[in-house]
Amino acid sequence: MKVSTRGDYASRALLSLALHGDGGTPTSVREIADRTGLPQPYLEQILLALKGAGIVRSKRGVGGGYVLAREPAQILLSQIISAVDGPIVAGDFGQPHTNGSCDHEGQCVLLAIWGSAGSHMRRYLDSFTLADIAGMAHGDRDWPEAGD
Repeated sequence: MKVSTRGDYASRALLSLALHGDGGTPTSVREIADRTGLPQPYLEQILLALKGAGIVRSKRGVGGGYVLAREPAQILLSQIISAVDGPIVAGDFGQPHTNGSCDHEGQCVLLAIWGSAGSHMRRYLDSFTLADIAGMAHGDRDWPEAGD
């Protein structure tokens, strides 16, 4: 399974808001782009998707920009990824037959494994909030071990 560029960029942008935002003062797209090194036009599209998912709010005009719509402790990493990439799955293979009959040899067991892999990834990403990740970035929390 692979997190898309959109998922990575969305996570980085929200982490920037969590690290530097005060919860009330909007941060401009340009400022987020400058801090994260992300391309501003692409970042604007991503922030619109995050706004549509209710993860950020925006303010227009002078002094406008984005703020988190909820506390960082209430935003799951899985919600960020799903907001820009859709459901977290191992692949788009469909569901195994429930009656035990398969159209092709081994199809049902593999479909069940792919479904389980997607569930494991969702649960793992559910275990991290934006507040957790900000704490790791500040050095206040341990980073996950490779292979966890």
